[in-house]
Amino acid sequence: QKLAAECQSAGYPGLLIPWKCDLSIEEEILSMFSAIRTLHQGGGGAGPDFFSFSAPQVNVMAVSICTREAYQSMKERNIDDGHIININSMNGHSVVPQSVVHFYSATKYAVTALTEGLRQELREARTHIRATCISPGLVETGFAFKLHDNDPERAAATYESIRCLKAEDMANAVIYVLSAPPHVQV
Repeated sequence: QKLAAECQSAGYPGLLIPWKCDLSIEEEILSMFSAIRTLHQGGGGAGPDFFSFSAPQVNVMAVSICTREAYQSMKERNIDDGHIININSMNGHSVVPQSVVHFYSATKYAVTALTEGLRQELREARTHIRATCISPGLVETGFAFKLHDNDPERAAATYESIRCLKAEDMANAVIYVLSAPPHVQV
């Protein structure tokens, strides 16, 4: 809410609407998109074949559900120049030789494939909606503390080993993608 107020007072165009949503709970995701539809007076609609899925993993499910709902929301409101941005990871392009992250890498590879498949389907549907996958390296988020929950020193060392990206860097990447002209696919 603070960031939304800062954006508004700085005179940025558009509207940032903060919403608390646990991406591991489909009902909360659907509730969030229901609120978006209500705020923007959407109707009914359906998307490309991409949106028919069954995936047990949170990273894959949340991305799939959010993408499906975002696309349907855009179609309901006749938006043909929207942008779906998936925050991925470099682990979606290579597997780090650490056994604790191999399954994480598998889910991020899925995000890479889902985004590319979506991009192709959106082109095939002749829509101007773009799909982008942002794949950062190590971002200082606290993820290492969850990954190494029995070893907080190892977790802290993860972030001290290199100059990590910050949340602001990710926000700047999203802003860059959104500010790219319509003919540019990032």
